[in-house]
Amino acid sequence: MPVNPQSNTGAPPPLLVSAIKKILRPLVKLMLSYQITYPYLIGILKSIYVDVAENEFQVDDKRPSDSRINLLTGVHRKDVKRLRAEGSQKFEIPENISIGAQLVGEWLGSKEFIDSKGKPKTLPLKPGAGKDISFDTLVRKVCKQDIRPRVILDEWLRLGIAHIENDEVVLNTGAFTPDKGFDEKAFFFGKNLQDHISAGSENLSGSRAPYFDRSVYYDNLSETSVQELEELANYLSMQALTEMNKEALSRQRGDKGQSQSKFRINFGVFNYSTEAVNENPEDEGSN
Repeated sequence: MPVNPQSNTGAPPPLLVSAIKKILRPLVKLMLSYQITYPYLIGILKSIYVDVAENEFQVDDKRPSDSRINLLTGVHRKDVKRLRAEGSQKFEIPENISIGAQLVGEWLGSKEFIDSKGKPKTLPLKPGAGKDISFDTLVRKVCKQDIRPRVILDEWLRLGIAHIENDEVVLNTGAFTPDKGFDEKAFFFGKNLQDHISAGSENLSGSRAPYFDRSVYYDNLSETSVQELEELANYLSMQALTEMNKEALSRQRGDKGQSQSKFRINFGVFNYSTEAVNENPEDEGSN
């Protein structure tokens, strides 16, 4: 990461500080809603500051000293020493979430599970009645371990990922993210926002060609217009996600086993609307 051009002055860029305040406001609102208090957050921030300084700000690939991390972060040396001794916590994708994402990706991206219009086929629970594919076929293709398809289906019905119609399993529109299930939504919340902020941070640093990061913003709209625009946004977003999923799945199969197959990509689309009041003191006017 390039050195901050204002680092020698001891003052961070004012517009960057303003942008960070905007990012933090909805996060603080969320944290307060779940009893994540300021003292609790400070403990989290200390460990993250130390971990990032240790792993992302090395000089000549050398492990930084406690004093250097203290200088970079402002975290007390005693805390730095303690946190480094504890080590950083490793987060792994929960198995149920990983399997669910793979199943949805396969259903939306594999030729055998989509129709001539590119839509996901409805699947009988088991093969038969002239149909070679089924929900059972899908699960067996993705899951190498012994997991009963009915167990997965019951969980999907609970989360709103799928529903039963005419004794067949139907994948719900918007299945990339479950409608229900706090743990599932919290996982994708962290995963997607982390990558979005990482892309924006890289764009600010100018260390590489910029990632595509654009949005369409309009105010002075009626509630009816916003509702209709949300429907359009949902439709266009699902089209983009589905096409991206097909291509990524195809390339993953082609790249599998190659020594260079160690990279990942996260492509997302978002939409947000609210009443245009002065909800954010950092905002000045409108676009």
